[in-house]
Amino acid sequence: MPGKKITAQLIENRLIVWEPGLGSQLYKLGYYGKPLGIAKPKTFEFQVPLLLDLMEGLYLQEKGLIQVFENGKRINRRELARMAGETHRDFQLKYMVYRDLRENGLIVQPGIKFGCDFAVYQQGPGIDHAPFLIQVKKPQEDIDAVEIVRAGRLATTVRKRFIIAVPNLKTKTIRYLMFKWWKA
Repeated sequence: MPGKKITAQLIENRLIVWEPGLGSQLYKLGYYGKPLGIAKPKTFEFQVPLLLDLMEGLYLQEKGLIQVFENGKRINRRELARMAGETHRDFQLKYMVYRDLRENGLIVQPGIKFGCDFAVYQQGPGIDHAPFLIQVKKPQEDIDAVEIVRAGRLATTVRKRFIIAVPNLKTKTIRYLMFKWWKA
C-alpha cells in the first residue's frame, strides 16, 4: 500500500482507524479489523471507522502500514506489545502464531465464538468458511484427552479442522498438530 502510514488511535484495548477510506484499504489488504457496526461486510468499501484489536495492530505496525497514537502521543512497537501483553493472556505465544499464519498468506480472525484462539481462512470471511480452528498451547503445557475430544467434536460439528499450535519462544519455531476425525 503506497503512501503514508495510516493513523490508528488507541482507545483502551482497541485501535480505531477513523477515516473510512483508509480503514477500507486495510480491510481489503487482508480482512484486518471489523468495520464498526457491520457484522459481515459484503464489500471492501464501507463508510464507518475500522476497529482493530491489538494483535492485528501490532502486526500492521510491524509491517509499516499503520502508526498508533494515544492522546496525541505516538506509541511505538514495544509499547504496543506491552499493552497487548496486558490484554491477551500468553500474548507472545499467540502473536508468534498469528504472525506465522499471516506470513503464510492466511486470514486470521479471533476464534472466541468457537472456543479457541483463532479461526483461520484461506481466502477470507464471506468468500470461504474458516477451515481451521487453532488453539495455542505452551510447549510444557499438558493437554488431556477430554480437551482434545471436546475441541474435535466442536470442530467437526462446524466442519473445521482442529489444530494445536505449540510455539517455542527460545527456538523461534512452531509445531502445528492437526487432528482429523473420521467415523469407523
